[in-house]
Amino acid sequence: MNIKFLHLVILVFLVFPVSSEEIFFNNHNIHGEDSTFKDFIKWQLSGNKPDRFSIEMSDEFNLLLKKPKTPYAVWVGHSNFLINNNDINILTDPIFSKRASPISFAGPKRLIPPGINFNLLPDIDVVTVSHAHYDHMDIPTLKRLYEINENTLFLVPMNSAKLLLSAGIKNVVEMNWWDTISLSDTLITFVPVHHWSSRTPFDKNETLWGGWWFEHSSLKLVHLGDTGYTYDFLTINKELGSPDFAFIPIGAYEPRSIMKDSHLNPDEAIQTALDLNATHAIGMHWGTFMLTDEPVQEPPVLVKNRLKELDLEGLFTIPIPGKIISLE
Repeated sequence: MNIKFLHLVILVFLVFPVSSEEIFFNNHNIHGEDSTFKDFIKWQLSGNKPDRFSIEMSDEFNLLLKKPKTPYAVWVGHSNFLINNNDINILTDPIFSKRASPISFAGPKRLIPPGINFNLLPDIDVVTVSHAHYDHMDIPTLKRLYEINENTLFLVPMNSAKLLLSAGIKNVVEMNWWDTISLSDTLITFVPVHHWSSRTPFDKNETLWGGWWFEHSSLKLVHLGDTGYTYDFLTINKELGSPDFAFIPIGAYEPRSIMKDSHLNPDEAIQTALDLNATHAIGMHWGTFMLTDEPVQEPPVLVKNRLKELDLEGLFTIPIPGKIISLE
């Protein structure tokens, strides 16, 4: 089978919701009419694709002899962070594979290696998965994590546990929106975002999607996984309060006619931080896989320029993979 055709098929699973029977639905519809599969094909045949580009990386975490004692985060890439919240070690949407794909030889390929050497990860207390797309739920990585620590807790959206259990991964808990679970002294809540899910052409929205709120006495964090703009962010703030740090997607937004319903653009990412009343935001979901049409380096540039216009400089950190971010 032609590799380019395979790449196109896999991209459908990642960025375009093919119609099928649905089980789960978003809370709000504020983006107008959905784009069509015809629009998707026209976009893919347009030929206006950005150049591959490797963003700056750091070896700071890999070269550490001792792990930080204060709360921190390290961007591994895409929506994948290692987070310590003063209580537990958290790994979000882990993907250490070379491709975001069900197969190893086709599909979106990493622009950069993971920001942390897999073998240098500390003991992970909990892994959170935001939804079932291959760039967020990477079964080979999840299996590796389970093999090195069977005590790790894997938190996944509703109807997703079977995907992990079939791979031999145990200690899996499914959660619905607003479900909570306590781990050590941290309360974890699964919160609504605006997205969709699939792993085949026949299972659109048969598994749920969402973000993860982590609350400890000293720190409140929220990781939004992958999302379009939604009034859910106002609800999260109303129900749970203001996060100290919000991990917010800033990439995979062009062409807007197709991506507006499922991916934030930089302006919307800033509005999301304001809706959450976040003390600080950390940009993610850019620079790791080429899924859409904006230039690889554009998202952080647009975020920084817009923040300057709004006199909000300092609201966002644009991380460097492998570099330690203090969460104090």
